[in-house]
Amino acid sequence: MEEKAFWSKAKVAVIGAGNFGTVLASLVSKNCLQVRLLSRSEEQARAINSTRLNPSYMTKLSLAQNITAFSEPERVFEGGVQAVIWALPSQVCRQEAKVLAPYFGGDEILIHTVKGVEEGSLKRISVLLREEIPCPRIGVISGPNLAEEIGRGEPAATVVASDFEEVVAAGQALLTGDYFRVYPGHDVIGVEWAGALKNILAIAAGAVESLQLGWNARALLITRGLAEMVRFGMAMGAKEETFLGLSGVGDLLATCSSPLSRNYRTGLRLAKGESLDSILQALGSVAEGVKTTRSVREFAHAHGIDMPVTEGVYHLLEGKLSLQEIIQLLMTRPTARP
Repeated sequence: MEEKAFWSKAKVAVIGAGNFGTVLASLVSKNCLQVRLLSRSEEQARAINSTRLNPSYMTKLSLAQNITAFSEPERVFEGGVQAVIWALPSQVCRQEAKVLAPYFGGDEILIHTVKGVEEGSLKRISVLLREEIPCPRIGVISGPNLAEEIGRGEPAATVVASDFEEVVAAGQALLTGDYFRVYPGHDVIGVEWAGALKNILAIAAGAVESLQLGWNARALLITRGLAEMVRFGMAMGAKEETFLGLSGVGDLLATCSSPLSRNYRTGLRLAKGESLDSILQALGSVAEGVKTTRSVREFAHAHGIDMPVTEGVYHLLEGKLSLQEIIQLLMTRPTARP
């Protein structure tokens, strides 16, 4: 009760006015005094403030009066905020962290939503943010969280994980709603890697859907894909049980089954013969799994981690093999002994 009372009087910044940033701003607005939403453009910010609608994302979601959008970082942080929710694509995280770092006081709670890793270095986003921003209390939000469904008020849940109990408690106090549950987690490595790795499998699931295969094929992909996620995650220091929860298999099931997933749509259209460049341009937003596939595949090769589905997705993205050829290779692999 004391936690809720504190946050009900707090000011919270949401960095990024895309689909998920907009939805999270709406959720948080019910549990705090004021939400300051950082938009990428002055035009978008003005439209949000005047119409209570985001003209670019989640266009039917009516935003509460205590949400104010800004395009200037100094106005977002003016007078201080108690918590920051970071909802930007992985590819711009370090650049934007460098830009925004001077505005942080250091005592803010920082929770990111990014389901990806830094390309090349393979650094998790919490590590990246800690390197650039003078804010030690960092956490991550991850789960089966398709923004459109949450925006419609459909039941959903997520995990907030951190090494700091106060970060987890803040995430629960700020995000919990009538139809949105927040579960505590402490395996930050596992939660972050689960969110990144499932995007690779979502691309594969979309590609399989292009062939209109049945549930047997989908179940095969999801279960063997989950095995890959666990192998890679544990090699990176994650706990196996994390992948059996909401941020693991829960998120995997959602993104491998829904056309609302950008990664799923990428795989579907790629398997139908569209070029990757045209698909990504048409999406209008980032499909994190594309860059993650390349980075993870390279790391797995270098460290002897068996990732056959990831290897297949890599060849599909690079246009080196057709989907039918990839399936043939996967189906003729030797099976492990019982």
